[in-house]
Amino acid sequence: MLCVGFDGYVITDDLKRLIDRGIGAVILFRRNFQNALQVIQLCHAIKQYARRAILIGVDQEGGRVIRFGEPFSQTPSLRTIGKTGDIGHAKRIGEILGAELRAAHIDINFAPVMDVDTNPANPVIGVRSFGNSAQLVSAMGVAMIEGLQSAGVAACAKHFPGHGDTSQDSHLDLPRLSHGMDRLMQVELQPFFAAAKADVAAIMTSHVIFDAVDRILPATMSRAIIHDILRQQIGFDRVIVSDDLEMHAISKHFPLEQVVEQTVNAGIDLITICHSAEKQNRAIDLLLHAVQSGRVKEEMIASANQRLDVLMDRFAQTAGESAPVQIPPVIGCNEHRDFLRPFAEGGVGSDPTEK
Repeated sequence: MLCVGFDGYVITDDLKRLIDRGIGAVILFRRNFQNALQVIQLCHAIKQYARRAILIGVDQEGGRVIRFGEPFSQTPSLRTIGKTGDIGHAKRIGEILGAELRAAHIDINFAPVMDVDTNPANPVIGVRSFGNSAQLVSAMGVAMIEGLQSAGVAACAKHFPGHGDTSQDSHLDLPRLSHGMDRLMQVELQPFFAAAKADVAAIMTSHVIFDAVDRILPATMSRAIIHDILRQQIGFDRVIVSDDLEMHAISKHFPLEQVVEQTVNAGIDLITICHSAEKQNRAIDLLLHAVQSGRVKEEMIASANQRLDVLMDRFAQTAGESAPVQIPPVIGCNEHRDFLRPFAEGGVGSDPTEK
């Protein structure tokens, strides 16, 4: 039930210890990417060391949020795709992302962003969103989900129940939205209804307080939001992933003991901690203690593990015995580059304000 990040271009002793302790997933960042062959060999090494199903994920959204550089195809921002109004473009780009990530042993892409960008002053979403219409975001997001998953890579819709109208960056502080439920149903929640209906493999939560539902806890820690709305009202029974618990929206306001316990009791299946090995190990200890003391029921753990097993059975690729010695030809292939060239050259959906 833990997804971890780490520093470096090769598997580290800290990561090996965490794999030995049973973590379910590893997330890679730009700090783990030196070149294409290196990152493919890194993924192979992680899977070979684990000798069991383990997910490797990345935030390869497109635009300014791309963790793997050239020769991986550099896809446009979701805003650029949204401006075309063509769901075929969104699906094809999802297929391109999926094909290249699958070739690199990546199992889950933490994309697409399903936030509706209704606040021009939003410091963190902006061009990461398909646009300011719930209908557009829903249609484009579902198409990209279908593209990614048809290529064998799990998609993860984010950031539930919506980060698009905040004026603060949850990496730095704890945003709050005061919209009533009618507005949330009409705008913020619509893309997540659509993603769930499209059988998206996972949904990631936001570290945002939604006053209409829970005035005290951010979505990631709120059972009223995760269980009552996402599980019960939307009917989503796939994997729910937390955004990074080291983001200041969480770490500045809540102790890790409370966070681990309340995220799991809220209904989170996969807890993400992206930086500190000390906190990653402590989270495991805290969760074990919370179960042993009865503050987290074993049924919550069993349900989470069952959903993670389903996700892994469908998407987690095992490693072969031999480490790859060359880059698979699909990565950055001419077919992909030819399709993407008009976006890069400003001919399709371009937005000069993105630069």
